[in-house]
Amino acid sequence: MSNPKLKNNSSSQLLNSEVNLSTSSSRPSRLVIILTLASSISGFMFGYDTGYISSALVQIGTDLSDKILTNGEKEFITSATSLGALIGAVISGILVNLIGRKTVLLGSNVVFVIGTIIQLASKTVWTMIAGRFVLGLGVGIASLIAPLMLSELAPAKYRGRLIVTNVMFITGGQLVAYFINWGLTRVSHGWRISVGLCMVPPVVQFVLFWFLPDTPRYYVIKGDIETAKEVVRRTHNHPSEEFVNATIEEMIASNSTVSGSSQLRRVWNSIKLIHTNPANFRALILATGLQGIQQFTGFNSLMYFSATIFETIGFKNATAVSIIVAATNFVFTAIALCIVDKVGRRRILLWAIPCMAGSLVICAIAFHFLGVVFTSGSNVEVRSSGISGWGIVVIIGMVLYVASYAIGIGNSAWIGVELFSDVNVRSVGAMYAAATNWAGSLVIASTFLTMLENITPTGTFSFFAGLCAVSFLFVYLLLPEVAGLELEETTAFLADGFNVKQASKLSKERKKHSKFINQHSA
Repeated sequence: MSNPKLKNNSSSQLLNSEVNLSTSSSRPSRLVIILTLASSISGFMFGYDTGYISSALVQIGTDLSDKILTNGEKEFITSATSLGALIGAVISGILVNLIGRKTVLLGSNVVFVIGTIIQLASKTVWTMIAGRFVLGLGVGIASLIAPLMLSELAPAKYRGRLIVTNVMFITGGQLVAYFINWGLTRVSHGWRISVGLCMVPPVVQFVLFWFLPDTPRYYVIKGDIETAKEVVRRTHNHPSEEFVNATIEEMIASNSTVSGSSQLRRVWNSIKLIHTNPANFRALILATGLQGIQQFTGFNSLMYFSATIFETIGFKNATAVSIIVAATNFVFTAIALCIVDKVGRRRILLWAIPCMAGSLVICAIAFHFLGVVFTSGSNVEVRSSGISGWGIVVIIGMVLYVASYAIGIGNSAWIGVELFSDVNVRSVGAMYAAATNWAGSLVIASTFLTMLENITPTGTFSFFAGLCAVSFLFVYLLLPEVAGLELEETTAFLADGFNVKQASKLSKERKKHSKFINQHSA
């Protein structure tokens, strides 16, 4: 049943905001582009970290002990980053409103460098685990800050594409890591070189952000209205004063919905508000649900352990084969960048998730006939010798899966932060979303090889395919389309339900209206 109040509010907003729309639909300003690229370095660091460890687990050999790493040690090394990222995301979610998005981001750069140095100096497995944990703190902070800043800075028409730009940097970091590891395959202790290169991006980002402003919404939280207005002027192309004032007034109104005598008290009240306000709680369900889908459908198992998998099915240079997976991820994320705001998040997911499920089923069937048996320790039994036709089918299935993932949930999960319209609640919602992502990553990283041993590769990939089916129902029944809508408008759709049909309708109207204005202003 439709909501008449929602319809009236939506129509009124659509008819009375032509000035705001014409301005917010304009192309991103130079400052927005610079901030997007600088913020997305966090994504590159995130991607490089998940990319280099896949090959490092194969290349470490006996560098950290007198024997080859066992499956359990591989899981500990990999999951340490996810645990650190989970903690980092929670801490940064609280700090972003207290000390600012920019300050927290600069802090993550320092943490990245410290974690890298510990790994470079590691001589034992547990020292490596400690370094990975510290690095994970930085990864968790970066995974929250980048999409949060971009969602607050980008014009509505380009918000999806600019957030996906961050995902492009993530996939680009993974691809660069694979190429570097491939080139270092025959270099003694080459994995330490790939680890050391982790220090370059945070240093570059630290220098860039030292000279860049924070988001206008943070300046509103601080009460620095004039600076907030100045940033709005710089993040939009030739905005009218009417637009600047209206935008800031909207942010002030949003900020005032959370009571508290101090910012720390407001953070605590925001945490309570996200659970007690129906619109915020529904946004929380969607944002965390999307992140859960991204993790529990199995993608990070390929990022962390693809080289291990390819090595077990007969490929001599597993790292080189893993490049195919990373390259597919990068290319199809680029495609998503071009279509996400035009096609819409919801529609893409409804096509992509079933394709993911089908691809996982192909992998499950191929592994059944391939006869790979993972045993305890670091041993693997393969009943077929060499690279069989089913080994090629595994690669094809994985490429199809990664393509479907990259064009869909790989980027749409990070767009979930736009579902929170309240300026204070948004950072808390981003914290919950990022924490869900890394909690899922922790579970996958610490159990994937064990699952391969206990329920076989066929059972493992079938399990992930089943989770894709559940994910499809989640998106179909609950996820509204918000492409083209302003951040402050989403609450209207979630106040008394998920209103999937109404949101999709208004999103289409907005895109048509924006296109009409652009045509007549050209």
